[in-house]
Amino acid sequence: MPQGHLVLEAGDEFDHVWFPHNGMISLLVVLSDGKSIEIATVGREGVVGAMSGFGLYRSLVRAVIQLPMAASRISAAVFRKAAAQSDAIRDLCIRYNEILLSQARITAACNAVHPVEARFCRWLLQSADRANDDTVALTQEFLAEMLGVRRTSVTEVASRLQAAGFISYSRGVIKIIDRAGLEAAACECYRTLIDESAIIYDLHAPA
Repeated sequence: MPQGHLVLEAGDEFDHVWFPHNGMISLLVVLSDGKSIEIATVGREGVVGAMSGFGLYRSLVRAVIQLPMAASRISAAVFRKAAAQSDAIRDLCIRYNEILLSQARITAACNAVHPVEARFCRWLLQSADRANDDTVALTQEFLAEMLGVRRTSVTEVASRLQAAGFISYSRGVIKIIDRAGLEAAACECYRTLIDESAIIYDLHAPA
C-alpha cells in the first residue's frame, strides 16, 4: 500500500484487522473543521483493528499509510471468532490497546508542551523504529500534518538538524546520520514511549 493510502476513516466499520509487515500506519484524530493530527503510529510490532475482537465495530480514528507498506489482513468477523476462543489472542489485544493508549497520552502531552524541534526528533526516531529503517520518505506537507504545524516550521527544523549533522534531507527523503545526536535533541517522550511499552509487556507476561 502506498503512502497516503486511507485504510480506515473515523466512523468506518471494521471489515478487516490489519497486521503490518513493514512501513507504518498513522492513527489520526479528525476535527470538525477537517484538520487532523496524529495520536499514535503502528508498525510491524502492532495491529490496526484489534479491539474489533471485543465488539468494537467502528473505528474511532482515521488510519492512513504513513510509510509505504505491505500487510496481512483478516476478516473482522473471523477475528472476533478467534478472539472469543483464545485467551492468548484476547490478552494480546488488550496489551496492544494499552500501548496505543500510552502513545496517545504521551503524544498529547508532547504536542502541548514541547518545542517543535524536539517533537520532530521524537517523531522521526519513532518512525524509523516502526519501519526498522533509518531512511524514510516523507514530504514536508505530510510531516507538517502529522506534527500539527506549518510547513515552514518543518523546513526550518529539518534545515537545523541537517546543519547539525543529525540527518540528511533531500527531495522528501530523510536519512538519520547521527542517531545518538538525534536522540539527545529529542524530547523525553521518545524514551518514555519505549519504557512504558516495556512495562506494559512485562505486566502482561506469563508468570
